[in-house]
Amino acid sequence: MTFYAFCIINIITFFVYGLDKLKAVNHWWRIPEWVLLGLAAAGGSVGAYLGMMVFRHKTLKPLFRLGVPVIMLVHVVVAVYVWK
Repeated sequence: MTFYAFCIINIITFFVYGLDKLKAVNHWWRIPEWVLLGLAAAGGSVGAYLGMMVFRHKTLKPLFRLGVPVIMLVHVVVAVYVWK
């Protein structure tokens, strides 16, 4: 994944988490959790984590509270492996 693709997927993921928070507050139709986690797994783990912290969204759900940092750790390990 190129640096630009990494930036784009993380920006998109960040804004999708923000959009889902907006939808939650207004009781609108929500973005499914599998989409949110899928974006994180697809390379947007940093954007997902930042979205969780900035928008205070999904921070109490264990699947997100533990899952997003684990996905981020896997991404870091793979990036270090590929870089070396």
